Amino acid sequence: MRIADKMAFSQVNQNLSKTRNDMAELQNQAATQKRINKPSDDPLSAARVLAARTEENSNRQFLKNINNGKAFLEVSDQSLSELSELLVRAKELAINLASDASGNAESRMVTASEIEQIYNQSVQIGNRKLGERYIFGGFKTETKPFAISGQYFGDDGDMKVQIQKDAFVAMNIPGSKVFLGRGLGGDGIVRPNNETPKDVDELKDFQSQEVQRQEKNIEIESNYLPTRGPASDSRRGRSEKNDPVTGSKGVNVFSVLKGLEISLRSNEKEGVQEALDTLDQAISQVIFARSEVGARVMVINNNIESLQKAVVDNKTTASLLEDADVFQVMSDINKADSALKATLETSGKLVQSSLLDFLK
Repeated sequence: MRIADKMAFSQVNQNLSKTRNDMAELQNQAATQKRINKPSDDPLSAARVLAARTEENSNRQFLKNINNGKAFLEVSDQSLSELSELLVRAKELAINLASDASGNAESRMVTASEIEQIYNQSVQIGNRKLGERYIFGGFKTETKPFAISGQYFGDDGDMKVQIQKDAFVAMNIPGSKVFLGRGLGGDGIVRPNNETPKDVDELKDFQSQEVQRQEKNIEIESNYLPTRGPASDSRRGRSEKNDPVTGSKGVNVFSVLKGLEISLRSNEKEGVQEALDTLDQAISQVIFARSEVGARVMVINNNIESLQKAVVDNKTTASLLEDADVFQVMSDINKADSALKATLETSGKLVQSSLLDFLK
């Protein structure tokens, strides 16, 4: 078989192109330190790397959501701690002045001023904000939840934050549960009878129903005529509302404090004594709310640990698949460089002859 000059030139060009392509790929791997720079380098591994990165980005977003919800819950827990301390102080004062032996009209009048300050501080706690959002307003985070009279302008909504796929946790406790004793006792994680609205129309329906319910409650309360001031208020509180811990009815924290203040100002010893029971219920109510917050924080902390571990695992998986072995790459570059030099030397000798050589 005769080897023509054209065939020799083609073979030389083919070998040089292949060697230079290999050299260029190795140089690219050395520069990027990545074995996979485009899907065609390794289609299967490239798909797995993309899946790992997608999951990593999702986990990072979940971590952002969780940190936002955790900040909300931590502020709520701090606020409930302060409220609990205020109620305990109010109970101490009520115990000291519940009998004629430990108090008189003058001392009760002085103590009533401190109870008034405790009441005002409780309202301030109910109106506490994180950033620009009220933490005890339910869905109405831009509306001040409580008036100085104790009237509630929020709703019973639980703002749920997604912490994992198909997993949500409530990041707030509505003020109606903590301060008014309405419906406290859910875990904040699964709330079948109070799901988060999925669109604007559902949110509007929820808010309209909430307004109607609140108007109905206000109408019922307006029809009630007290007969003995704070003593009758405390009896009504015990007969109509449940304590969420013991199973008896919950109480209105503001009504309890205001009733105690009125009893002290009017020197009504029986009213002060009856306020002790409702103060116990109010303290239990706040403690129960704190336990809900603590349970949610525990769930969030556990998810933070698992998500951080998942982020590390995804990075490790992607690194194993796409990162280049630097030592192996440098060794291959040296081999490719030697091969390229050898190819150039042999090719130069092979194609050295030309038409001018034959014409000499």
